[in-house]
Amino acid sequence: MPLSLVRISRQEALKRFLEEDIGRGDVTTLAIVPPDQQAIGHFVAKAPLILAGIELVVETLAIMDEGIVVENRHRDGDELHEGQRAASVRGQARALLTGERVATNLLQRLCGIATLTRRFVEAVRGTQAKILDTRKTTPGLRVFEKYAVTVGGGINHRFGLDDAILIKDNHIRLAGGISAAIETARQHESRSHRFEVEVATLEELQAALRYDLDAVLLDNMNPEMVRQAVACVRAHEHGNKIVIEASGGMTLDNVRAFAEAGVDWISIGALTHTAPAVDMSFKIYPA
Repeated sequence: MPLSLVRISRQEALKRFLEEDIGRGDVTTLAIVPPDQQAIGHFVAKAPLILAGIELVVETLAIMDEGIVVENRHRDGDELHEGQRAASVRGQARALLTGERVATNLLQRLCGIATLTRRFVEAVRGTQAKILDTRKTTPGLRVFEKYAVTVGGGINHRFGLDDAILIKDNHIRLAGGISAAIETARQHESRSHRFEVEVATLEELQAALRYDLDAVLLDNMNPEMVRQAVACVRAHEHGNKIVIEASGGMTLDNVRAFAEAGVDWISIGALTHTAPAVDMSFKIYPA
């Protein structure tokens, strides 16, 4: 998802992040650094990574100093090796120091997501399966984290609850069964949204296929069950038009087995909820 298409103002979000960190003022920097001192800072990769969020870093620091100058900037999606500079920025020393932690935290977080996503994308290369994220994101950071997934080569699933009908296990239990859940949803929902149903067994899948669906989500099935489910869907009258998604328990070690079972989508919550931040430093020097 391009950052230009966000539902909230990303600049407003960045301002809130800075306000949280600065509070009533950066008392250390204000005490030590003269207001007219200039500096240059280098963002340096301390481990191999996929770069994501460098524009956000620049925008964060520009909130502190509108006159900031960017030098030697890599692009999001670039692969950086240990010791490489992602970018250098020149401006007011106070601005660089005060914005340092927010900018670096964002960069490390988003690079971590992009790097992990790229590893999953590479793991299924050569199959038809696409790697998708989920809504398991950090509150307040969803738009940025989902952007990082796209930088890593993944695809965004639902951005929010208003993007698609997705009937999950809790909906099914509350409705009194899978058929009741689908029929009730159909009474209240036009065809303006994608209509997807989560199933955990082949019996549930067969029940769901009695209805007009856009997609089915195979939840926590092993690769052999997924293979059987794919065959069941494709044998259906309109099976070639139904998107088959698998989710649950995906790792770098087993994701290719699910891809080779014939699914179209593999959604992985770990892309955003457990991706480790990469190690990135921001060293600042007098200019």
